[in-house]
Amino acid sequence: MNPDMVAELLKKGFHVTLGATTSVVESIQDTRKREENLSQLNLGFDRLSEIWASKGEVTESEARNMIDGMASQYGVNMNPMSPGSSSAPSATSPSIDPSLQQELKTLTNQLANIRLELSQMGDQNKPD
Repeated sequence: MNPDMVAELLKKGFHVTLGATTSVVESIQDTRKREENLSQLNLGFDRLSEIWASKGEVTESEARNMIDGMASQYGVNMNPMSPGSSSAPSATSPSIDPSLQQELKTLTNQLANIRLELSQMGDQNKPD
């Protein structure tokens, strides 16, 4: 099997899974969508996987746009392959707020401490 085919198969599988997950979430949140999604179950797996793949592509695109938008607020380029970006960092790009960096470090340290505590608690609860 060609590596490009494998990559394409994995990408389609990701989109189908993402689309199916989106359908489940929509069904939980909206009664009308629930009825629509339940009626689609009679279409057969091939047609259903096409619908889910399409929905997954849209969901992925929306998520990427949202993340890129949030990142641009902080002056971070999340997509190095986007038009207008160069391979070398720009000297004029805005820097990240030092207080935000400090807060991120603090949260990271707190998370590491919590993980350590949980690990120690798990070790204490193991039978000898």
